[in-house]
Amino acid sequence: MRYNTLGRTDIKVSEICLGTMTWGSQNSEAEAHEQLDYAFDKGVNFIDTAELYPTTPLSAETYGDTERFIGEWLAKRGRRDDVVVATKVAGSGRPYIRNGGPITPEGIDEAVDASLKRLKTDYIDLYQIHWPNRGHYHFRNAWSYEPAKQNKAHVAADLQAILEKLGDVVKAGKVRAIGLSNDTAWGTMKLIDMAERHGLPRVASIQNEYNLLYRAYDLDLAELSHHEDVGLLAYSPLAAGLLTGKYLDGIRPTGSRLAINGDLGGRFTPHQEPAVAGYVALAREHGIDPSQLAIAFCLSRPFMASAIIGATSMEQLKTDLGAAGMTLSQDVMNGIRRLHRLYPMPI
Repeated sequence: MRYNTLGRTDIKVSEICLGTMTWGSQNSEAEAHEQLDYAFDKGVNFIDTAELYPTTPLSAETYGDTERFIGEWLAKRGRRDDVVVATKVAGSGRPYIRNGGPITPEGIDEAVDASLKRLKTDYIDLYQIHWPNRGHYHFRNAWSYEPAKQNKAHVAADLQAILEKLGDVVKAGKVRAIGLSNDTAWGTMKLIDMAERHGLPRVASIQNEYNLLYRAYDLDLAELSHHEDVGLLAYSPLAAGLLTGKYLDGIRPTGSRLAINGDLGGRFTPHQEPAVAGYVALAREHGIDPSQLAIAFCLSRPFMASAIIGATSMEQLKTDLGAAGMTLSQDVMNGIRRLHRLYPMPI
């Protein structure tokens, strides 16, 4: 397992991060703890969660359960300082989370304290904005994204207020570093500029979707990562399981995410099928597990701080962690380039 520095902080994170969003819906607390024990034995020191979790499905009844599972494990395990814990404050859209309203300074105070209580810890290593108030192109929103409709003055004031509140929770010792999720190059750069001008916390990372089928980060955000030392925490490196090949030919395995939510958050479309088939064939041609190929590709990117894996079974977890330290051959990388030119944006 290799380790990377998170932004301009002194926090070192494993190149693979253990994602947790199925814990409390598809996985029990005992299964979550088994995954945590195994991953940490293999060198993982980084857990990513969110107040919103678990998902598949999201519900008011299970809201916060994932953090509670992690909190019980942290309390049982001890050695809190050996673990890097990242969580997120939810934005608007869920009526059972602060009445469905946008992120506000008051909401951040409430959310941080609630997460600390559920996690049974005195501090959060990385606190992230789950998605911006102003809108974004993630979650398959690229086709309806219209930034020209955003009110410039309102957005600037909103970002300033949120960053100032994040500064408060950092000063209070509740949070060590801050990050973004599902954000853009402009949003990230704007917050970095505000931080540097006003002595506020600097964005350390950005958690966006990144995988062989969805590579928007390769463009403006890659440039930002390089010049501003903001690493990517890649979620869905397997494109919600598509890149394992298990859904090829319309197969819907019982208990799988596709069987539960229907379209993998808009990813399961006819466009992805030939691209997935191509990447799976490439992996098998070179004797590589398709999941490990997909994760190893993410780990090869110069802007990658950590790739976030999620598993509903120990078998999946062991396979995914097997990508740690892998180096893909030039022939494999050339095959990936060829397929990316053929299928540049299939999801």
